[in-house]
Amino acid sequence: MDKCDTWDVLPVLSDEKSRDTELLPAYAAPIIEKRETTRLVKELSLIYPLPGLQHIKRVRACKDKSSPHPLEVIVCLARDVAKGVLPADLLRSQSFDSSGLGEPFLVEIPASPPLTRPQFEKDKQVTSALRGQLFTADQKAKMQGYMTAAVQAAKSEQIVAVGHDCKRGAQPLHHAVMVCIDLVACGQGGGAYNYEKYPACQFSSSEIFRNGCNSKETGQPYICTGYDLYVTREPCVMCAMALVHSRINRVFYGAPSADGALGTKYKIHCQKDLNHHFEVFKAVMLNACEALHKK
Repeated sequence: MDKCDTWDVLPVLSDEKSRDTELLPAYAAPIIEKRETTRLVKELSLIYPLPGLQHIKRVRACKDKSSPHPLEVIVCLARDVAKGVLPADLLRSQSFDSSGLGEPFLVEIPASPPLTRPQFEKDKQVTSALRGQLFTADQKAKMQGYMTAAVQAAKSEQIVAVGHDCKRGAQPLHHAVMVCIDLVACGQGGGAYNYEKYPACQFSSSEIFRNGCNSKETGQPYICTGYDLYVTREPCVMCAMALVHSRINRVFYGAPSADGALGTKYKIHCQKDLNHHFEVFKAVMLNACEALHKK
């Protein structure tokens, strides 16, 4: 069995957040005469507009703290400079008075807007997760307990701790996650199916999962509101969408799946047009889960 210090909990992010920030090469110049700043910005915007880069502040503090000039201005994007034109020639124009500016130099500017404050706070969590610092040792120990239960369940034809895969019977759509969600609904007085033929499918067996959940419930939750799901294998598209509709809180899975919908083939939880989103973490007890599905 895997030990807590042999695996990391990795977030499954959208492609947008997974990519490094794209930087564009541009030319900037120091502002020698501060009183000329307003005029310079206005005229440069006419000569060298920056379409699609409204998030860029044309004037910014000089990054070189040793510079005698505290401000610098973005002149233009490097891609907009004609081949063979030298940086010193960028400011030489009959229609532009470059007095007040120093010699241009290359810089890099972000191609997309910065994160909003909530996004920034979320991004800090992501960075911590990628460094293996988001979850404490005690939290990882609890995860190991939950996933161990899922692994043991899988060895007795159970895929998740609260139910087993029933798709070999009369219901081919009864994947483990679907059964799990329906069992939660049964425990709330609902549910669509009867599991008398499957004695291992008992909602009472999910108590450790419900007690481990960190939701702040007010009244009766909607199916899986605030619940965390631990599953040994990455869910498929059908199961992923069922998790969206059931309002799951977080999903932790061990092994990836070739048709997995939470990171491998698709990232259902990252689709912006869905009315519910949840966090996904992978590689929990990866070795044990991979060994389980190789059998």
